[in-house]
Amino acid sequence: MKEQHTIVIPENPVSRFLFSDTRSAFIWLVIRLYVGYAWLKAGWGKVQSDAWTGENAGAAIQGFVQGSLAKSQEGADVAGWYATFLESSVLPNAKLFAFVVAYGELLVGLGLVFGLLTGIAAFFGALMNVSFLFAGTLSTNPLLFILATWLVLAWKVGGWYGLDRWALPKLGTPWKTNDKS
Repeated sequence: MKEQHTIVIPENPVSRFLFSDTRSAFIWLVIRLYVGYAWLKAGWGKVQSDAWTGENAGAAIQGFVQGSLAKSQEGADVAGWYATFLESSVLPNAKLFAFVVAYGELLVGLGLVFGLLTGIAAFFGALMNVSFLFAGTLSTNPLLFILATWLVLAWKVGGWYGLDRWALPKLGTPWKTNDKS
């Protein structure tokens, strides 16, 4: 049997600095706070809204889905497969999806603002951005998706100025100092 060789490609200095060096943490703090505030503000508005989580929970998402389905009928912005998902899964469960979206946005915002499980929070924020884009809503979703994707890549240092600094080592993140003394 032939011995298998592993090829390790070293990380380039720019990506190492951005995604693995705590000296870049301030950059990620600014981005994280911007994206987190956007999610926190959107989520808080929905949690406080009667049409999202109150007595009429689900009404807002029904209107949103109906608009997306109309766009799909026009052949613009919403793919047929996604329209089918919206019509067969989201619409019949509008109340559940309204709560998931409202509290999901709030939790993503809190995670990013406080820098707790930054990579996971950013991933779920990006997932919601993509869902809204598939539903034909442009707004700030492309920008927030790009920034969230970068935060996912920067998960190791994205929450350095936040709770991740203490939480991630407790969860087993193998951070080490690179002292050259």
